[in-house]
Amino acid sequence: MSDINANFVGKILSKVKIYLIIIIILSVILCIYDLRWLIPAITLDLLIIVYTVWENSRKKNEIVSHIEELTMDVTTASKSNIVNSPIPLVLIQTDGNIIWRSRKFTELFGTIDIITYLNPIVKEIKLDIEKSDKKEFLKQFNISGKTYQIRGAIANYKRRDRKKSKEYVLSLYFIDETKYNELFDKYASTRTCIGIIGIDNYEDIIARALPEEKLEILAKLEKMIMEWAGETGGLIVKNERNMFVYMFEQQYLSKMEKDKFSILDKVKNIDSINSRIPATISIAITMDGNNYYEKYKNAVNAMNIVLGRGGDQAVIRRDGQYKFYGGKTIETEKITKVKARNIAKAIAIEIENSSNVLLMGHKNVDIDAIGSCLGMCRLAKTLGKECNIVTEPTGDSLGKFWEELISIEEYSDMVLTEEDAIKKISDNTLLIIVDTHKAGYVEFPNILNNTKRKIIIDHHRKSPDFIEDTLISFHEVYASSASELVTEIIQYSKEDINLNLIEAESLYGGIMVDTKNFTFKTGVRTFEAAAYLRKFGVDIIKVKKWFQADLDGYNEISEIVRNSEIIENSIAISKTLRNDENTGLICAKAADELLTISNITASFVMGKMGDKITISGRSIGDINVQVILEKMGGGGHITLAGAQLEGLSLEEAHDELVIRINEYLVETT
Repeated sequence: MSDINANFVGKILSKVKIYLIIIIILSVILCIYDLRWLIPAITLDLLIIVYTVWENSRKKNEIVSHIEELTMDVTTASKSNIVNSPIPLVLIQTDGNIIWRSRKFTELFGTIDIITYLNPIVKEIKLDIEKSDKKEFLKQFNISGKTYQIRGAIANYKRRDRKKSKEYVLSLYFIDETKYNELFDKYASTRTCIGIIGIDNYEDIIARALPEEKLEILAKLEKMIMEWAGETGGLIVKNERNMFVYMFEQQYLSKMEKDKFSILDKVKNIDSINSRIPATISIAITMDGNNYYEKYKNAVNAMNIVLGRGGDQAVIRRDGQYKFYGGKTIETEKITKVKARNIAKAIAIEIENSSNVLLMGHKNVDIDAIGSCLGMCRLAKTLGKECNIVTEPTGDSLGKFWEELISIEEYSDMVLTEEDAIKKISDNTLLIIVDTHKAGYVEFPNILNNTKRKIIIDHHRKSPDFIEDTLISFHEVYASSASELVTEIIQYSKEDINLNLIEAESLYGGIMVDTKNFTFKTGVRTFEAAAYLRKFGVDIIKVKKWFQADLDGYNEISEIVRNSEIIENSIAISKTLRNDENTGLICAKAADELLTISNITASFVMGKMGDKITISGRSIGDINVQVILEKMGGGGHITLAGAQLEGLSLEEAHDELVIRINEYLVETT
């Protein structure tokens, strides 16, 4: 304000000086013409100067006084507004000492030990200031059932002594957001969720139930679904013979989650005495989408994922993320082979319409992936198309099989590196991906990204990270292996396909390894596929020898088993200190071996592969290892799953695994 006064007064004085100079110049001119005017002129000039100085001084004092009065009025008004502000305000030091508080602040918090509540926030603000040098901040504050938004800034700081850190003075404004939050919560709770409910094994119930039971079972199923949906006051409409569309308010979703979708277990008790399989349902719910149509499409996509995981579970899609419930039932084998026949026909058409075919499996390729590639390559060649397998196997996962394969001239030329395969890609190239459906788990992501036409053949439970925009997706989780699915495609193809011996043996090896010598996840169709392959002269002993462990490997596995720990009386966890390309194979074999021990229902073995931690999980079916390892970024089946972790040590991975196992046990109890 003093600067303003000085500038204003300075402008006046500068004008007065100009007038005085003009008067003096005129007086000098007058004296030159007549010296008699010299003394009167000097006297007059002195009088004018004295008067001017006196008058300017008086005006300056009046102006300064007026400005000071005005400034005082503004300052007083500002102070009054701050003191009487309807928004609570407090000045507080970061050591917790309150310097000043407004009347509104005193009215709201005067009877509360406010320091106890404010201290944690003030300390947090101080850390933010020192870390990021921020001058303003925004925090949330809950007290007495109300929510306040704290807006503030640094008013000042002082240092008490050289040894202590700076103590800041903060000005904090408290804005009551309670009603806003209540309105927002009310809006959120009344938003519409759209769900799809499907009867998983509708066709099997119709096919296997006795004639007099069919209507009774389906009526009971529909009644239970309608009653469950009716508890939320929602609208449910049957749009297909085994599908329902369900609309309800979001406020009921938390109740469903808390209940863990118990209807999934209730429907299994509907089956009658004479029916051979229990009924199961799947539920997909989403709130993602700007309108009903978008929400419905997202629900359909979520349902596809559920069915790709074997059904008998519920999924909630929220903010693009998926949360799964249930999935306790082992996948049921489909008795009808109509789909396999139709898929075989459709794949043959796509191959015929392609310029060339590339085949690719997953990272750390195994015999199931390679066997599937060889089988599909034979189909493509039978149809007269150029076909290549893109892979670069490492380690001992393929056993002695790989040495035998590449020793045959036809197959050594058939296998390409990533660099050579990219040169063969055109707009009409067909890429067939086997034994995986995850975009992040294919052996060569560049091949996937550069190919427009894609087909998926896989048997793993579907993950949200699935490959999109495929021409055909033959994804059947009931199958024991990708080799089983490929064998069915070959078996039901309209072409007469004559498999070479090593192709048939590799497909047989894929089924054998994935089923642990036909022990796990086998059905009638598994043995039918194996029997079909035997017609080509498969030597079972030779196949088993491909994957026999040597003495050192067996001793290593025995040591892993010996050092295992048991949690919850039935879950075994162990690790290996090996760190090379064969770690994954050793972990898998050790996990299999642990399941041969009495009372062990699930096993997990981990080890290092370079910078990654690999985990193999196995189960006899009582525990879903796929759900556990999915929480760690992995996937697989109820009885067989795996995961790879980055940025963790073995000990950290072990602790994380134990946490996930405990989470699973809590969720399933």
